[in-house]
Parts: sequence; structure tokens; C-alpha cells
Amino acid sequence: MKVLLIGDSCIDKYVYGDAKRLSPEAPVPVLDSIRTVSTDGMAFNVFLNLNAFGVETHLLTNEEEIVKTRYIDEKSNQQILRVDDEFKIKPLDNMDEIDAEYDALVISDYDKGFLTTEKIFELSSRFVGPVFIDSKKTLLPEDAYIKVNELEYERMSHSNYENLIVTKGGKGAEYQGKLYPAEKVNVFDVVGAGDTFLAALTYGYLKYGRIDKAIPLANKAAAVAVSHTGTYVLTEEDINEILH
Repeated sequence: MKVLLIGDSCIDKYVYGDAKRLSPEAPVPVLDSIRTVSTDGMAFNVFLNLNAFGVETHLLTNEEEIVKTRYIDEKSNQQILRVDDEFKIKPLDNMDEIDAEYDALVISDYDKGFLTTEKIFELSSRFVGPVFIDSKKTLLPEDAYIKVNELEYERMSHSNYENLIVTKGGKGAEYQGKLYPAEKVNVFDVVGAGDTFLAALTYGYLKYGRIDKAIPLANKAAAVAVSHTGTYVLTEEDINEILH
């Protein structure tokens, strides 16, 4: 399996600490920092999870660095604050890669500026093969498999997409009027779960050739992701459990 992945990427930074008291300056907690963990996020998270499934993946992403820093009370795993450091992103202009031989095109669009609406339509129309899109934009190509969450679905310009997959958190995912139930797990962190779902959905479709078989596999993968803290990448053990 060979996939072309295009989208915005970032660094997810987690500052874990101990919040024992409130600040005398304002009614906010004071976090005594204990440790900092940095992981690759957004499209990079999709990339790493596709690799975990054994998919050969080529990534086109922004060169500018985006950093999302989350401050978390370690005892409760409660996020206190998120600080985003973002710079102006240069839009994608190199289109040569789209003509290479890939089994699928995956677009992970966080709407940070790397992909315009016009560029997404152009990529989707030029690619010969299945296209999977996870985007915060409200207008998307109708011939692609589009994955959105419930909030994104409500914001879409119109909802008459035949291949629309709406993830519904703990309920599962809905496709063409059918709900595919989620795995029942203890949820620790939802960060990156959508990226994991997208990667597993793509792999499942390439493996089975059917979206209705790919969605349950994607639900299983997302359930593993939310069972861990931080931006989680599936392990070989996770993959074996998901597939069997």
C-alpha cells in the first residue's frame, strides 16, 4: 500500500505539572511544572499511524512550525490552558506528486493555510483513485470520502454528500444513515483521535475495498487512541489487537 498524504502539521507539546493552589493575582490555578513531552501532531499524526499499519506514506506539509502547548494537571489529567504559536503558512503550490502512483490520496486539513478550498478540489479531481478528506472547511468535493465530526458537520455549507462519515465520539460513526457503534473504553484524552480514525479508515478501505468494513476498524483504532493521554501513535501490539 502506498499513500500520498497532504495537510497541515504541528508539534503537540504537553507541559505536565502539579496544580495545588490558586494564583493570588487572579482566580487561576498555578501549575508547578514537572515534565514536558513533545509529539508530532495533525497531519504528522496521521502519517505516523498510517506507518504503524505498514502503509508506505509520503507526506506533503507546511515548512513553518506550528506549536500547540497544553498545560495539564498530572494528577487529574485536566487541561488547564492551551497556547498556540502559529505563523503565516505558505500555501501548497507543488502539484508534481499528485501524478505519481499512489493507492490513495489522504487530505488532513486543519485549515491553517496550507490547503485552500480550491486546491483541495483540484487535488481531488486530479487524483485517480480513492480520496479521503478530513477538513474543517465547509465546502468539499462530493466524490471523496469525507470524515467530519458533529460540530464540523453542522457548519458545512450543505450536507448532501453521499460519502460523508460523521464521527460522533462515544456513539461511533454514521455513514449513509447507519450508525457504526464505537468501542466501549475509558476515555483519557481525545486529542488526535480523529487523525487515528482517518489513518485506520484509509488502511481499512485499502485492505478490504469497502468503506463499511473500514469504519468499524477505524472505530477500534480511535478507541485505542482515546484510551491514552496525549497524541498517541498506535503500536504493533495495538494493530494486532485491532485487526484480530
